[in-house]
Amino acid sequence: MRRVKIYDTTLRDGTQAEDFNLSLADKIRIAQKLAQLGIHYIEGGWPGANPKDKDFFAEIRNYDLNGSRIAAFGSTHHKNRPPESDPVFQELLISQASVMTLFGKSSLFQVKEILQTTPERNLELISGSLAYLKPRVEELFYDAEHFFDAYKEDRDYALTTLEAALNGGAEILVLCDTNGGTLTSELVEIIKAVQTRFPQTPLGIHAHNDSELAVANSIAAVALGCSQVQGTINGVGERCGNANLCSIIPNLQVKMGFECLSADHLKRLTEVSRFVFEVANVRPNRYQPYVGKSAFAHKAGIHAAAVKRNPKAYEHIDPTLVGNTRVIPVSDLSGRGNILMRAQELGLDLGSHDAAVRQALDKLKQLLNLDPGVELPPFDSNVKTVLDKVKELESQGFQFEDAEASLELLLRSALGQHKEYFHLQSYRVIDEKVRGFEPPVPEATIRVRVGPHEVHTASFGNGPVDALYNALLKALVRFYPRLTEIVLEDYKVRVLPGMRGTGAKVRVLIISRDGHTWWNTVGMATDIIDASWQALVDSITYKLFRDEQMAGK
Repeated sequence: MRRVKIYDTTLRDGTQAEDFNLSLADKIRIAQKLAQLGIHYIEGGWPGANPKDKDFFAEIRNYDLNGSRIAAFGSTHHKNRPPESDPVFQELLISQASVMTLFGKSSLFQVKEILQTTPERNLELISGSLAYLKPRVEELFYDAEHFFDAYKEDRDYALTTLEAALNGGAEILVLCDTNGGTLTSELVEIIKAVQTRFPQTPLGIHAHNDSELAVANSIAAVALGCSQVQGTINGVGERCGNANLCSIIPNLQVKMGFECLSADHLKRLTEVSRFVFEVANVRPNRYQPYVGKSAFAHKAGIHAAAVKRNPKAYEHIDPTLVGNTRVIPVSDLSGRGNILMRAQELGLDLGSHDAAVRQALDKLKQLLNLDPGVELPPFDSNVKTVLDKVKELESQGFQFEDAEASLELLLRSALGQHKEYFHLQSYRVIDEKVRGFEPPVPEATIRVRVGPHEVHTASFGNGPVDALYNALLKALVRFYPRLTEIVLEDYKVRVLPGMRGTGAKVRVLIISRDGHTWWNTVGMATDIIDASWQALVDSITYKLFRDEQMAGK
């Protein structure tokens, strides 16, 4: 099996997509998730481009990424400065990344019109920048920007830029279809020409999806011998997106036999896909191949009946290979097979119950980030209780893929380990608007009971949810002083499909942290304050329970 290295650029190229935004905390958490998936290279960003990317490289050094390597991205140094005096270029070294990916111009059009320098000076920038970095990093890659367009424009110059990169010390030449317009037939011929010119040089591929060919082009490149594939989770990226690693990885590994990830890692692909969507507060694409919720859905009665007899009738792979599941929706197109298989999903088929339980336990271990070999306590009838409750809540709009703390509390409740640290008596939130040009003044009052004590407090805030949270903390901190350690790092609201306008349900995801760890909680309601309250209560309860567990060790 030939090994293909996966280079993920979700945290850099992916964030150039419209409506796809990540905070520093989001980037750290996604990097950890990509490491759990077994991604070889995780591109963290461009250290000289913005403070957030610079902070990412300083922060990520504090985490164990299980062998995944963090890469920093940057351009060749400024045309009018040497590398040692170019502050943006120097930020690459300040990042202390062990892997660096440098891009340079391959196209004469780009050199003259965009870089506004001479072809000769561009070659000097490429070779000089790489030569400067070579002794200072462990691995050095070169992204040949606009390479396929450049080759069609001026073949000789495009190939000469690659030669300059090799002279500078690049270990891999990554050929970029930056504008995403290259047809697969063109790409194949151009890669063959590059291989003829540089027969011993490792090549990589970086494709964009403007012609809906990024996945096909990436697969074709690997079939020709490219050993590195760059792309993003879910194909997010500028304009129409980047090559979708959620399709590329299983195509290469399951269909073509290349070694990308371990089989156990591949089973986390669906989980990671949905995690990234949830962290970015973007609605998942249920029709996405391999990892979408509808990727293995069989609505037609004839299809459902056939799949029951043999899944190969209408499935190109076993969905469990990528961590997905078969779905048999019940609708006006359903047949008897749909109803029977739906009953099995609900645990009504005793013959398949044991297998369903094992699958459920594996899923719970993944969501709770437990080692696959860890034995969970016996659930007995609680298994079905937990599973039915999760299904019920998710059908209402809850999402536990990125709310592991709420899921753990639900699980512990089913096991009789739930503890109520406080009990709500009532709360009231008033958002008073006095003058049209001034912001409203939110005030929250709350009554809670802690043991035999009833506390009544009030507080202001930067918005009604913040006022409610401040009032709750004010009431509880005298009993639980360590609640002052909680920092609400992020707050995200998703309007759920169904009812329209202001009557729609909303899902609130809250990301919290203290001095030790991060955790996520979720709430869902038609009332945004009520949904926020659910997530806030879970966050505080999880903090108190975890502190008790740590104190008992």
